[in-house]
Parts: sequence; structure tokens; C-alpha cells
Amino acid sequence: MTDAKNKFWGPVALAVLLTFGLILWMISGDVKTAREDVDERQKITSDGPVRVEVERYNATTYQPKVMIQGQIEPWRRVSISAQVEATVEALPVQQGQEVRAGDVLVKLSEEDRPAAVAQARARFRQLDAELKAAERLRSGNLVSESEKLRLESELSAAKAALEQAQLALRHVEPTAPFDGVVNQRNAELGEYVAKGQALLELVQVDRLKVAGNAPQQSVAGLKEGQLVSVELLDGRSLEGRLSFVSSAANSETRSFYVEAEVPNPDGLRVAGGSATLGISLSEQQAMFLSPAYLSLGDDGKLGVLHVDDADTVRFTTVRLLSATTDGAWITGLPVSVRLITQGGGFVAPGQTVTPVTGSSISPRSRAEG
Repeated sequence: MTDAKNKFWGPVALAVLLTFGLILWMISGDVKTAREDVDERQKITSDGPVRVEVERYNATTYQPKVMIQGQIEPWRRVSISAQVEATVEALPVQQGQEVRAGDVLVKLSEEDRPAAVAQARARFRQLDAELKAAERLRSGNLVSESEKLRLESELSAAKAALEQAQLALRHVEPTAPFDGVVNQRNAELGEYVAKGQALLELVQVDRLKVAGNAPQQSVAGLKEGQLVSVELLDGRSLEGRLSFVSSAANSETRSFYVEAEVPNPDGLRVAGGSATLGISLSEQQAMFLSPAYLSLGDDGKLGVLHVDDADTVRFTTVRLLSATTDGAWITGLPVSVRLITQGGGFVAPGQTVTPVTGSSISPRSRAEG
């Protein structure tokens, strides 16, 4: 029985002792490593001010842009409608045809309108003659004042009737109100059209109107006349000027409606499509740097660490203007600054350091910075 116990506890005791020894060895190794790390840090700091790698950055001229999505529209668009009931007798223009202001677009039947004009003109002439005769007789008290006033009233009515008849006759040949392109034709030859029925649509596309909605945080820098770049979906671009900025935001979107006037001398068929507007703001001094150099201060504000002329670390709050995958444009720093690019993790604002350029800083400080 005793021999059996000794045979059992012998191997177990040996395993326990080996395990305990292994744990002690691992602990002693970690402690030694930790000591070495502390000694190394103390060695780095005990030799003098911490060395940090710096690089000089200079401010340059930067022109920020407000980017918004917009809709391209013709500069002018009008629907030409029939002003009289008539039959379409001729269609002098076709869809897609360019026209000049004053060109006849459609010819409608005259019906009895020329006769109505002749009758109204005759009536006007008759009353005009009677009134002139009455005025001569009135001087000799041969015509009463009331008779003269009656003739004046009838002459005014006759004049209005003549003008209405002449206008109705002119409406049988509607003309283009401006230079443009026939975008759509709705009437057909021989069709009887009612008053108010659409005949065709005319658009002006040698200039374009690009409209969009600017966010409320960006509208403060917008004003009429600013340069606008319009990026089309196919990669082409047009240039124009901001022509309108609304004075009040949309109550639902809290955005401000803007319009840009964009020349289109080549007559690109882009009206009705969407585009991206880049509205150029006033130029300002800014720096372009890697976003990796940006950090948050104790107050949670964005800033960068740099070294002043006395080799003292400074943290300056900056304002982010724009950011891409290539870098960030910021403002708020001096015109020229020595930016800490490596070793920033070792230092704090107000601390005196030894700035070095290039890769002079130790690999360990570079890794931990």
C-alpha cells in the first residue's frame, strides 16, 4: 500500500515542481524585460531633452470650394401655346431646329379674323371723324357736351376692339420670343387646336442654369459672382459664375437654394441632367499635411504638435478645411512651422526637446511616437 502511494506521488510531485519552476522562470523573465524597458526609457530621458523628428511646413495659398449636387436646366424654357382656336396650316420649324427671336413657329388658319380687323378699323375711323366734327360744332354751341362725351366713349371702345382684332390676327402666327432650339413639337399639320393648347417647347441652351442646395454651414461664404465649376457625369466640365443665393433656408431641408449661370458655347446636350457644383470661396493661407499628424487636445479640439524657436513643444488648435485620402488642408498655424513628425508620443506641450530632421531619431522613439 505504501509502495503504491510512493509510486503515484513520485511522478505527480515531479510534475508539480516542474510546472511551478516554469512559472517562476517566466515571471522572472517578464520582470527582467519590464526592468530593461524602464531602464531604457530612463536612459533616453536622462541623456537630456527628448529627441523628436521635425519637418518644416510652410503655408501656401489655398482656395476652398463648397461642393454640392445640382441640376442642369436650360437658361430659358417656354411652352408656346395657341392663343386662338384655329387649324394648323403650316409648321415652318422642326424639332431640334435653331430659331431666332421673331421667327414664325406655327401658322394657324386666319378664319374670319382679317374681316374682323377691317370692320373694327372702319368703326374706329367713323367715330373718330364724328368726334372731330362734334368738337368743331361744340365751339359754336351746336353740339351738347353730353353728345361729345358719348362720342369719345364710343371711340375708346372702338379703339380697344380694333386692337383686340389685330392681336387675334397676329396670334395665328406665333413667333419665337428669344433665340433658342425647338425642343418639342406638339401640334401636327391639319390639327384643330383650342385656345391654350401647347404647340411646341422652345429652350435656350447657349447658356445654362445650374441649381442646387447649399448646406447652412457653408452658405456664409457664398456670394454672387463667385467662380463655379460644373463637373458633368461624363467627366467633362464647364465654368460659370454664381448668380443667385437665396436669403432664407428651406424650412424642411435647412439648405439654401443657389443658381449658377454657365455658358454653353458648344451647345452640349446636358440640360436636364445632374452635375456637381464646386463653388470657389475666397483664397486663404493654409497647409497641406498628412492626417496622421493631427491629434486631439485635452479639450477635444483638433490640433497639431510643433516646436517653436525656443525648441519648446506647442499644441496649436487648427481648423480643418478639407480632407482627402492624400492629405488634409488646415488653417490656424503660423506661416512657417516645424511640425513634429516622429516622437510626439514622448512629449507634451511646454516641454523642451531636441529637434532633429530626417531619420536621425532612434528607431525605438520613432515606433513609439
